[in-house]
Amino acid sequence: MTADDPAPILVLNAGSSSLKYQVLVPETGEVLAKGLVERIGEGGGAEDPGVSDHGAAMHVVTDQLAQAGVDLERTGLRAVGHRVVHGGPDFSDPVLVDDGVVADIRDLVPLAPLHNPGALAGIEAARAAFDVPQVAVFDTAFFTSLPPAASTYAIPEEVRTRYRVRRYGFHGTSHRYVSRAVAAFLGRPLEELDQVVLHLGNGCSASAVAGGVAVDTSMGLTPLEGLVMGTRSGDIDPAVFRFLHEQAGMSVADIDTMLNKQSGLRGLAGANDFRTVQSAAADGDEHARLALDVYVHRLRHYVGAYTAIMGGLDVLTFTAGVGENAPALRAAVVENLGRLGLAVDPGRNEAPAHGPRIISPDGSPVTVLVVPTNEELEIARQAAALLGRR
Repeated sequence: MTADDPAPILVLNAGSSSLKYQVLVPETGEVLAKGLVERIGEGGGAEDPGVSDHGAAMHVVTDQLAQAGVDLERTGLRAVGHRVVHGGPDFSDPVLVDDGVVADIRDLVPLAPLHNPGALAGIEAARAAFDVPQVAVFDTAFFTSLPPAASTYAIPEEVRTRYRVRRYGFHGTSHRYVSRAVAAFLGRPLEELDQVVLHLGNGCSASAVAGGVAVDTSMGLTPLEGLVMGTRSGDIDPAVFRFLHEQAGMSVADIDTMLNKQSGLRGLAGANDFRTVQSAAADGDEHARLALDVYVHRLRHYVGAYTAIMGGLDVLTFTAGVGENAPALRAAVVENLGRLGLAVDPGRNEAPAHGPRIISPDGSPVTVLVVPTNEELEIARQAAALLGRR
């Protein structure tokens, strides 16, 4: 890099025992380095001390960057962007991190007990390690635009207000990035497009994006609601909790663990890797076949519902690991949605490609796309934009 090059941003995605990082230039998308520190706080003793905490993990990151030839002092690190899963009802935009923001994120831990503590640990370690602005970017922020009809659960107002119970949605950085990438790729104004985005990985979510604004999404108070996922059940009758408690003697914690970690594809087919399930179904495994049928049925349900909510559909986009790499799934999802104007061209759908591509036939009423997501770039761009407005 030269003195005239824009300075990079370090993007961190911190979990309770892991720290994923990427150094990139938001203006160009150039990735200077990336990596992952795992097993934080899980050392096994003197022979395998591991990485003691996130502060130590940050030293590992700087050591790895040095080994990769990335000198953050020479390149002039611009900022550190942090992925924070839950921003609650108030964080609708990226924010500069200060003591008050840290306290607010900590206050949201009850809403995301598995995710926000790790993000806080990463933020505190980065603040100690780097004397640059720290920017928090929230997964839920893109969905703060949901209208009350979509975000409100039909439970008493006192409970909703006191405990901040509403539909928040997740994977927001992905849905924001992809919906904007679609408009850029098609060369059409974002404001003119009604889109459904399907983010399909081990975690899955759908969004309805009208004119660039999110108007509905499948995940709710937590990431459990919505589509069938790798290990999560998705939509389920909430009375299942009482039924299993009374009939099977399961505790609330047991049921919660089952629905989040032992259900979805794993619960139906014994494996949460989509490729494994797909292969087993092709070999005649009835459990795997049922798992795929349930998975596809739920996807069609949401595509149809969101088309109705927006009063029409211009673009359907598949993204994330499964969405980008499973042509048979994409074909299955649109197979019975021809009346909505949806179809895929077999040759386009099955052709290997690395960037955005159209997979619907020419002249289709609805354009079907595959667009790779890039949440790290989205976080870096939001951080850069915030700093540019200061």
